[in-house]
Amino acid sequence: MVQAGISLRKMKRPINRSHPIPRHLGIIMDGNGRWAQARGLPRSAGHNAGVQKAREMTKICADMGIQVLTLYAFSTENWNRPTEEVDQIMHLAEQYAETEFTELQRNGVRFQLMGRREGLPDSLLKAMDRVILQTRNNSLLTLNLALNYGGRLEIVDAIRSILTTYRPEVSIDESLVARHLYCPGCSDIDLVIRPGGEWRLSNFMLWRTAHAVFWSTPVYWPDFQRENIELAMAIYADQVLHQNNGK
Repeated sequence: MVQAGISLRKMKRPINRSHPIPRHLGIIMDGNGRWAQARGLPRSAGHNAGVQKAREMTKICADMGIQVLTLYAFSTENWNRPTEEVDQIMHLAEQYAETEFTELQRNGVRFQLMGRREGLPDSLLKAMDRVILQTRNNSLLTLNLALNYGGRLEIVDAIRSILTTYRPEVSIDESLVARHLYCPGCSDIDLVIRPGGEWRLSNFMLWRTAHAVFWSTPVYWPDFQRENIELAMAIYADQVLHQNNGK
C-alpha cells in the first residue's frame, strides 16, 4: 500500500478526466467526535454531521465516475464505545436506510451492507435489507456501508466459510478466499482516504487494500469537501502514472 501525504496547500488542482481514476474508493469516516468537541457540541452532533456528509460525498463520487464506494462507518472494535453513543450510531444508520432510498434510486446507487450481521439490531437489518433489495438493479455506483466490520474478522469468516463449504482436499488460493469475503463481487480498493489526520488503516479492508494508495488529511469528515476528494484522486493518478512509467 502506497502512502501519499501531500497537503492541500501544496497541491490544489482540478481533476483531470483523462487521467486514471480509482474504480473502488474506500473512505474511513473519521473525526466526527473531534469535529463536535472542537465546536463545543456533543459527539452525537458530529455523528449527525457525518451522515449528512456521507450523503453528499456519495453524490460527488457518482458524478466523478467512481464505480464502487465503501464507507467505513462502524468497526467491530467500536462496540467498546459508550452504550449511548453506539445506540445513536445504530439509530442513525437505520434512519439513513429508511430515508435515503429515494435519493439512492434517483442517483442510480446500489446499496450493500458489508460486515457481520450478528449483533446489529433487528430493526436496522430490516431497514437495510429493504434498501438492498430495492436498489439491487442500480448500476451507476455501488455503495458499501461497512457496519460492524473488521478486516481480520472478514478473513477469518472467509476461511470458516471455505472450510464448511468444500471438502478438505480443496486447493485454497487467493481467488477462492476473495470469493468468500463479505463483498465477493467487489474489486480491490484502489484508493483509501482517511480524514481526521490518522495514518493507519484501523482494520479496514485488509485483504482488498493490498495494492491501494493511502491518503490521510487532517480535515475532519464533516468538513470534507469535493476539493479534498479531487486532491486525493490527483495524487492517486500521479501514483498510477509513475508506476506505469517505471515499468
